[in-house]
Amino acid sequence: MTANSSVVESGEASVRRPSGRHPRSLWTLAFTELWERFSFYGLEGVLGFYLLYSLSEGGLALDAATTVSIVGAYGGAVYLAQILGAWTADRLVSPRRLVLVGAVVITLGHVSLAVVPGTEGLAAGLILIALGTGALKTNITSIVGMLYAEDRDKRDAGFSYFYMAINTGAAVGPLLTGVAQTTWGFHAAFALAAIGMVAGLVQYGLKMGALPAESAVVRNPIDRSGLVRALAVVLGVVLLAALVWGVGLVDSGNLVNVVTGVVFFAAAAYFTVILRSPAVIDLEKRRIRGFVPLWVASTLYYGLLFQQFATIVVFITDRVDLSVGGWEMPASWLGTSSSFAVIAIAPLVASLWVRMGARQPVTAVKYAIGLSIIGVAYLLLLVLQAVHPGHTVPALPLLLVLAVAGASEIFVGPMGLAIATRIAPERFKNQTVALMMLTLAGGSSLSGLLGTLYADIPSAVYFAIVGLVPLLMALCLKLSARRIDALTS
Repeated sequence: MTANSSVVESGEASVRRPSGRHPRSLWTLAFTELWERFSFYGLEGVLGFYLLYSLSEGGLALDAATTVSIVGAYGGAVYLAQILGAWTADRLVSPRRLVLVGAVVITLGHVSLAVVPGTEGLAAGLILIALGTGALKTNITSIVGMLYAEDRDKRDAGFSYFYMAINTGAAVGPLLTGVAQTTWGFHAAFALAAIGMVAGLVQYGLKMGALPAESAVVRNPIDRSGLVRALAVVLGVVLLAALVWGVGLVDSGNLVNVVTGVVFFAAAAYFTVILRSPAVIDLEKRRIRGFVPLWVASTLYYGLLFQQFATIVVFITDRVDLSVGGWEMPASWLGTSSSFAVIAIAPLVASLWVRMGARQPVTAVKYAIGLSIIGVAYLLLLVLQAVHPGHTVPALPLLLVLAVAGASEIFVGPMGLAIATRIAPERFKNQTVALMMLTLAGGSSLSGLLGTLYADIPSAVYFAIVGLVPLLMALCLKLSARRIDALTS
């Protein structure tokens, strides 16, 4: 690679681009992800309120504990499904095509929520969205990693731009679905999320042919007997899930506990398989061992960040005055400040990493910065509720606190995606990204567990705990940063 140019593989040929620019396909993938996140967070922004609100308000009138359990379990299942998506891309269907399939299934899920009332529509919609996101999310991230196979310094910047697109969709989605919900009801909001996903599907379908040639390859195709065994396992899992639900061992109240257990079991199994596989060389195993503390830190971080869809929803319903100058702010708008904060600082942080080049902080230090910021945000929330007791917490200061919490994500999310695609063993490319996505699954289900804790202890104690724990984790990462970097290099 020369100083003035680099070679990027397209679907048909290699094309040259100036070394200071990012591949054109980055923007194709970024805009697809923008629309997918528009639909996902457009739903997520109103989902908790849909479960909590009374029947007369168009909701399902569930209690707070059940609501946070469902929201946490759904989020965990969305990212847990990415194990299946990653395995499918490695063994059955190419990442490029599987992204398209996932987009179609997600669209059907949003349509189900929009047109089928009650718990039936809720169950069908959430299951389809979880499966579709499992097919799309890991594989679109893997394709972004393919664009930077030989450019580590620019990789973090590229993923920061990709993350900016993610958060643009995550911010605009709840804004528009919030307006739709307050104006026409929840099902109109779900329909708007479906429209957003259709836009992403069309955009990706038109541009997918120009993606890297590697994205059209099934890396480790399965034979017929292996496929039969895999289908038998999937069928067995489905039947077991139906059985435990049917006899009442698992219900909406304890679903989050089960999902959390499955997530951590799956993560442990993944690490074990990769570290013991004879197909993984010693250098790759060393990198995976160095990745373990970052995986744990990511899971904790997302457990705290995803509180905005669980505990914070209950907090808004119980404690926040949504009146701003006589205007009633849609409740779902409060969470959008987190995404707008990421959008605002992502270009600045991305350009900073490019300017610093090899002098930029190592990944563990970037994680420590993000954990410190979100810890401070929850301590600010502790102060805010102390100053405003009862149902008097003003909306605007809460917007600022949630923006601080959201800004922290630029130091964790894109860094995790970048390192996962960089250190992934050759035989476990997509599945290592799925392992990174399991931090989102674990974080989402952890947010549900934390939500149940919020209901059982004083809120001041709760916010003190979730504020101080990430600060302690940040200190541990800072002290071990050089060791982690040496292992993952």
